[in-house]
Amino acid sequence: MEVLRWLPMNKKIFVFLTLIIILASFLRLWQLGKVPLSPDWDEVALGYNAYSIMQTGRDEYGELLPIVLRSFDDYKPALYAYLAIPSISIFGLNVFSVRLPSAIFGILTVIVTYFLARELFKNSRLKLEIGNWKLEIPEAATLLLAISPWHIQFSRVAFEANVGVALNILGILFFLKSFNKQWLLFLSALMFGLGLHIYQSEKVFVPLLLIILIVIFRKRLLAIKKKYILISSLIFIIISLPLIYFTLTNRDVFARAKGVSIFSNSSIIESNTEKIARDRANNDILGLVLDNRRVEFAKYIAGGYLSHLDFNWLFIKGDIARHHAPGMGLMYLAELPFLLIGIYSLIFGKFDKTVKIFTILWFLIVPIPASITNDIPHAVRVVNFLPILQILTAIGAMSSLIWILNMRHKILNIRISYLILILISTLSIFNLSYYLNQYFVQQNYFHARYWQYGYENIVDYISTVQKDYKKIVVSNASSMDQSYIFFLFYLKYDPHKYLSEGGTLTGKIEGENQFSNIEFRKFNYYEENEKNILLVGSSFDLPEVFKTVHEINYPDKSLAIKVVEKNK
Repeated sequence: MEVLRWLPMNKKIFVFLTLIIILASFLRLWQLGKVPLSPDWDEVALGYNAYSIMQTGRDEYGELLPIVLRSFDDYKPALYAYLAIPSISIFGLNVFSVRLPSAIFGILTVIVTYFLARELFKNSRLKLEIGNWKLEIPEAATLLLAISPWHIQFSRVAFEANVGVALNILGILFFLKSFNKQWLLFLSALMFGLGLHIYQSEKVFVPLLLIILIVIFRKRLLAIKKKYILISSLIFIIISLPLIYFTLTNRDVFARAKGVSIFSNSSIIESNTEKIARDRANNDILGLVLDNRRVEFAKYIAGGYLSHLDFNWLFIKGDIARHHAPGMGLMYLAELPFLLIGIYSLIFGKFDKTVKIFTILWFLIVPIPASITNDIPHAVRVVNFLPILQILTAIGAMSSLIWILNMRHKILNIRISYLILILISTLSIFNLSYYLNQYFVQQNYFHARYWQYGYENIVDYISTVQKDYKKIVVSNASSMDQSYIFFLFYLKYDPHKYLSEGGTLTGKIEGENQFSNIEFRKFNYYEENEKNILLVGSSFDLPEVFKTVHEINYPDKSLAIKVVEKNK
């Protein structure tokens, strides 16, 4: 087969990899627009801004071809919105089209992980032989990533960070391949440059990753012709410059950065101030040294870093509801022993020294961007753990299985060895089955409220009665944050018209917005003096004493959104 000559790989590996890709595609595309059952506000914001740029060339604030999206006054790189334009143009503005780029890049990540692992471990002797079949690290790591809960659920939501993972892997792969085909260094620079435009954490992670690659592989890099290095550097700089310029010249960007940084965390600062005051009052010299603000922040950074290595968080508890399936963590519990064995095997096993150092450093730098932020641990900010966790787990699983198979003729009874293999297989299948049920079935029931469920149905209702009322007021209080963007999204509100009406004035939490005869703001039923209006809100905004004309319930039958009419 011509394809096999180009890849190159044997027929069995090609078939195996094809089956894995089919499996990965199914898990990431099946019911993509329905599971999770509702988009969150970031997804609809990305979708509507992509729709607006496609129609007008401008975002919801009227910014022409923005490099950065001012979404809810959170300034985020705009690349994902541009990636969503082709799918929106084909399928229309809907949940499926907004999530599709993430799913496609998720599938791509599974594919390129195979080639990266093959490049890194091409000299590895770790091979699992079953009959005439040989399973190596690349195949095992690819399979594990294809069924990874963390990667599946992040590929099924419009998470910009998920695209960043694919770009980083491609960047590493092209970098390593450039030692033989030097022009591939151009593509490596392109991938890393684009990565900076996809997610905030990448602004820290990509430079760290590049430093590691350059330092570890400096001898082979210096063997590349200088013109290739120079052109690649220019490609990276040219792609990066617009984002760097915007970041340095926009005060609001720094304001947002301060908002998520631990260095602006008021609780830490207040606690530290109290400690220092107490130390001074007690004339505690050592206390003044130890309670120094720099020491205090260093402790928090270290704690934030280590929180992402917490096994309870990774395997049991998980992250916030939108980042994991109910009742389980980000990884399968069955993976835990193999991950530990894999780390041990990599460090002390017979692997290429350079590969060892690179793999370990890649693993160690992932939590750094997240460790200086609030709301930790945070699964999105450390998603670059993928696919390195799967590679380590694959090494551990293969090492364990090889040991079991080799020992059946020496230490273990043959029946016992087969019993162990059956036990491992059963546990793994149970873990996978449990996850699939929790994610694709149970999640829509238990986690609906965390996905801002109800807006699609309420928008459908409002659109049928909108002309019958003078005004419709939709709550924008904390219980219904950023309600305006859901209405724009589901109404497919004409971006030209929206911008002519003023566009988004402020995207701040509990800010105010308006288009057509719909207002988005906080309200008090008793203070609304106009007649013939509808009030839309949650149970917090509209208590049960008010007569409901329409309501939307969560799948568990509890109230999500209600509509109250006011004519007096």
